[in-house]
Amino acid sequence: MVDLRRFDVYRKIPKDLKEDPTNTGAIISLCCCFFITFLFFSELFAYLSLEVVSELYVESSENDSNEKIAVQLNITLPKLSCSAVGLDIQDDMGRHEVITSLCITAASEVTDVKHQSFVGFVENTNKIVLNEGKGCRFEGKFYINKVPGNFHVSTHSAANQPADIDMSHFIDELMFGDDVSQLGLTGGFNTLRGKDKTNVQAIESHEYHMKIVPTIYEDNKGTKLQSFQYTSAYKSFLSFHHTGRMMPAIWFRYDLNPITVKYSRRRKHFYTFLTSVCAIIGGTCTVASLIYSIIFTTSKYFRKHEIGKLS
Repeated sequence: MVDLRRFDVYRKIPKDLKEDPTNTGAIISLCCCFFITFLFFSELFAYLSLEVVSELYVESSENDSNEKIAVQLNITLPKLSCSAVGLDIQDDMGRHEVITSLCITAASEVTDVKHQSFVGFVENTNKIVLNEGKGCRFEGKFYINKVPGNFHVSTHSAANQPADIDMSHFIDELMFGDDVSQLGLTGGFNTLRGKDKTNVQAIESHEYHMKIVPTIYEDNKGTKLQSFQYTSAYKSFLSFHHTGRMMPAIWFRYDLNPITVKYSRRRKHFYTFLTSVCAIIGGTCTVASLIYSIIFTTSKYFRKHEIGKLS
């Protein structure tokens, strides 16, 4: 029979061979226990909390051109009448549509009014009169194809063109896809929000070039949201044609990035939590033991020095 006691690595030291307990050892032991407890609960809290993990991959869907992207646009034009404001949408698939939306007389009268100019296209597009008819706020949710293109605020759809067209503006909101602003994600989901171009020349056109990055958010229950981050570059210019100066507009030109960003909210694996706890306990006890050994050896050295037994 093999004696299993031979494999015992936790052999006990007889009490008569142990040093008497000391106040220093007690203090170090208590500090060690408090430190282990603090780190343990910190690690437990981190394990119970959900962390956001991001990854990148190339989107390879063959039906991208048939997919639609929701756009939420809220822009204020303080020096242009609502009767002249419209939205044009164009893309590389040959689409060209013009939106003329419902006009509401005052911001206080905005309700859940819906106006559908094109079936399957406009869900909610409103124009709110500001400054006693001198200004306008355009609020719209519409869809664009998942191909490069542009949409622009202009007066092309107006029955009577105003004498002076002033496209100075303030962008309250411009988002693509699902709204993920309440999820605490870092990224440029509303990059142009707060863009103030109200103090510019009246005859200028404004152009924003945007690079759109598809972004997927998935929670720990498997629910997915499709949003889009974007970067932007701005320029203003005067447009001329062979017949003279062209009407100014606010252009939003976009192109799509093939790289997709995916955010996943998940909990750490349990074995990771156990590994961390074992590392905390083992590492803290080892360091505490090392500290106590140094203190004990040093104090013993000084005691021998005091009684003259160092020789």
